[in-house]
Amino acid sequence: MAENDYDAFAAAYDADNEANAWNAYYERPAILSLVGEVAGLSVLDAGCGGGAHAAALVERGAVVTGIDASAGMLEIAERRLEGRARLLSADLNEALPFENQAFDLILASLVMHYLPDWSRPLAEFNRLLPQGGRLVFSTHHPFMDHPSSGHDNYFETYSFDETWQRGGQEIAMRFWHRPLHAMFDALKSAGFHIDTVSEPKPDPQAATLFPKAYQSLTTAPRFLFFSVVKA
Repeated sequence: MAENDYDAFAAAYDADNEANAWNAYYERPAILSLVGEVAGLSVLDAGCGGGAHAAALVERGAVVTGIDASAGMLEIAERRLEGRARLLSADLNEALPFENQAFDLILASLVMHYLPDWSRPLAEFNRLLPQGGRLVFSTHHPFMDHPSSGHDNYFETYSFDETWQRGGQEIAMRFWHRPLHAMFDALKSAGFHIDTVSEPKPDPQAATLFPKAYQSLTTAPRFLFFSVVKA
């Protein structure tokens, strides 16, 4: 199986994502809290997956467009959203099919660590926002990736592989580690001012539902959250 082939395990991934400690009780509530009020805003969900974030944004009154490179994940999102959001196939490594300043806000949940180079997607995000528009995203925390990657040099940007177990399958995954300074430099070069950098704790409910995961999530960094503003 090719790396990151979400089409091959879309249903199993979405089912796990729906209720696990890492997504349902950590990443999703944290990034939606960072997004804040969205009623009446035009929002791009970049890397929308099965549509869980998009559905929450729609429920809060946003006008949502979701994009993803996986046809399988988009099919799940279409079933979930039932026409309440516009959904399109798009690759964040390429130019995006929207006019300049088409969105008030862009959300990118746990997608940036799949990208070998941030310059193109950040330039596109900048193009799609008006001055003062926000990009809110989450990504692997580099202090989580580096110790387990087997790579010697934290300060390099490099790829590393993992194997996931989903739905009885072994799934080959490839991610990109980049040090903190590289993240900040990429955002600055793309014309964004950093408003918030967050290392949140999980939802307290996880302490009862997933005690081992809760212990891990409250004692070691996992994901890193940014809210940045177009200059």
